[in-house]
Amino acid sequence: MAHNSNCDPQALQRRAALERYHILDSERDQAFDDINWLAATICDTPFAVINFIDTDRQWFKSEIGFGITQTELDVSICAHAILQPGLFIVPDTLKDRRFDSNPLVTGDPQLRFYAGALLETPDGIALGTLCVLDKRPRRLSEKQKQSLLKLASQVMQLLALYQTNESQKLMLQELDKTRAQLRVLAATDPLTGLLNRRAFNERLQQESARIKRSKQTSALLMADLDHFKAINDRFGHSAGDQAIKIFADICRRVFRQSDVICRWGGEEFMVLLPDTEKHQAGRVADRLHQVLSVTEIPGTADDIHLTISVGILALEPTRDIDSALLQVDQLLYDAKHSGRNITVLN
Repeated sequence: MAHNSNCDPQALQRRAALERYHILDSERDQAFDDINWLAATICDTPFAVINFIDTDRQWFKSEIGFGITQTELDVSICAHAILQPGLFIVPDTLKDRRFDSNPLVTGDPQLRFYAGALLETPDGIALGTLCVLDKRPRRLSEKQKQSLLKLASQVMQLLALYQTNESQKLMLQELDKTRAQLRVLAATDPLTGLLNRRAFNERLQQESARIKRSKQTSALLMADLDHFKAINDRFGHSAGDQAIKIFADICRRVFRQSDVICRWGGEEFMVLLPDTEKHQAGRVADRLHQVLSVTEIPGTADDIHLTISVGILALEPTRDIDSALLQVDQLLYDAKHSGRNITVLN
């Protein structure tokens, strides 16, 4: 029987080509079934198969008469057919020493006739065959032979289309992935990974509309890192960047997943706390102050700790966004001019 090895260069080359076509173990396809039906009808045979020779099996893309999707290579007549160009015909398998002891010949389904047209890539790699089989010895007319070759050519045309469609599908998936990444980048502050100002404003507009419908109250918190310019001037901008990232990470730990955290600009941060009373938000601000008091900033003196000034405003159904932003900014201003490291609520 046919010898095959995973180390055989031709087998590996064939496997690589099959992977490029994305055909192995693919779903049943009516277009391939139609070609297979034509082959069986034209050649008047009870069996017809479009098969591909993998490194360790013969896999059927379409079959008539067998009711299976693959066989071992050691019983494959097609594994012989791919070793020569054009048509491979065995008029009587019992009179051919290569196949007279094949279990598919001596046992069910007792195959006595085989004709296979090579499925070959444009660069000459044999992938498998379009074959017709019968339980009785026989021959094909010249017209049947030519038809089988033409149909095999159509299979390869379908494979090329299959490959193109799969490539386009992958390209579209990559495009969707890139678009999603770009949307994230467009909405994200590059230093902290938090929402940027534009994206936060959009979320704030959505929350304002929700508050007006539900008549519930949310809270808006604005925080500013105290004496941030001094950190930059004394220890350099890398230390300043580190301080901003540390504060962003603390915010992620302190606030809820439902809260929306934003780097508003520079050392200013804004947080939207849905369905939260301002006094509840005040307790969260107290937690921020506590965590910061025991957090050191790498790259600075040991006695340098971050502090923040905080303004908190209740977002009520009657309050519009523009006035809310102005008022929370004023509350922050009041906190900074009242000694810093405090929270002012309204």
